[in-house]
Amino acid sequence: MLWSDPENKPPKELRDAQAMMRRAGLLLALAMMVAMLVVGIR
Repeated sequence: MLWSDPENKPPKELRDAQAMMRRAGLLLALAMMVAMLVVGIR
């Protein structure tokens, strides 16, 4: 790694997309938990 190498930071669009995917994943996991609970109660 040289001092002249460019920083390997992802562009803002990519970071935003990653944050959105993370939120969508959390939401999906929460929905799955609620669905399991509802099915378990029945």
